[in-house]
Amino acid sequence: MTKGRLEAFSDGVIAIIITIMVLELKIPHESDLAALRPLIPTFLSYVLSFVNVGIYWNNHHHLFQAVRQVNGRTLWANLHLLFWLSLFPFATAWMGENHFASLPVALYGVVLLLAAIAYFILTRTLILHHGKGSTLANALGRDFKGKVSVLIYAVAIPLAFAKSWLACALYVLVAVMWLIPDSRIEKTLNS
Repeated sequence: MTKGRLEAFSDGVIAIIITIMVLELKIPHESDLAALRPLIPTFLSYVLSFVNVGIYWNNHHHLFQAVRQVNGRTLWANLHLLFWLSLFPFATAWMGENHFASLPVALYGVVLLLAAIAYFILTRTLILHHGKGSTLANALGRDFKGKVSVLIYAVAIPLAFAKSWLACALYVLVAVMWLIPDSRIEKTLNS
């Protein structure tokens, strides 16, 4: 299988995930601004998830710029990532509908954590396939930001049961860390 086919499939799944999330934004029946107030938690959870899915899409794109070919393990590792990303609409809707209550915020964190771990597994699978001296391996390096993200998610999940707003703040912190596209791959490919 060519990497292009894997990328196209992944792009399609991610586009569907975003579409499903936006469909959870229910239109109010009233025409005044006050009718939008109850939707604020749902909208905020949507924005956070849209940013996170966008970050995964962006980094997936950059990752595959350094990939020459894929194998069966890569396909399964990619599907593993897409599985966790596909749970974003559910976790997002539950968190927003319940106004950032502890359990939905913790579950949202679990989905974020498992997606981050799945992305890490995908990168390691690709490095194993291409070799430790490959352009990809050199570009990714130690992946400090990825490891810190996993650690922050792991701290935020139990914190959600004490202070759900603080757990959400940590989820936002990780998203902000990744908003600036990871330039390691581009720098390596251009040098």
